[in-house]
Amino acid sequence: MTKSVGMAWAMGVVLLLTMAGGAPSAGPVTVAQERTEPAASIAGDARRGQYIVEHVAMCGECHSSRDAQGTILEDTRFLGGPMPPAPSWAADWATRAPRNAGLPGYTDAQAERLLREGAIGRRGVQLRPPMPRFRMTAQDAADVIAYMRSVPR
Repeated sequence: MTKSVGMAWAMGVVLLLTMAGGAPSAGPVTVAQERTEPAASIAGDARRGQYIVEHVAMCGECHSSRDAQGTILEDTRFLGGPMPPAPSWAADWATRAPRNAGLPGYTDAQAERLLREGAIGRRGVQLRPPMPRFRMTAQDAADVIAYMRSVPR
């Protein structure tokens, strides 16, 4: 797959996931909605989480670096990478997708909120596009958290 086709496909997936999760809010979201069953209390299945991360959410497409042909460099998977393409609003600090191997800086509850409530970051503010607005189930979120905590950093 060529670099441009691969990136176009990945951006299409991000767009579909974003649309499936609902429209972004008009302003910053700072208050989490109440839930009856937090994912942090559910045992996560890392193998199922790996499937979701690598074949459904496709986190590595943005959170990894690529070679000149556009192929993901395996030794950089989930360690962050340049955003393809860099958004027009981006400042220097916002042109790279951050490392998400091990979910650094996130508690399980914060990671669950990000995955279930539309990309609410650890500081309680909605993350900017192209981060998808996931609306995962409690079990899917627990599985993703279990897998991402197991990824070598």
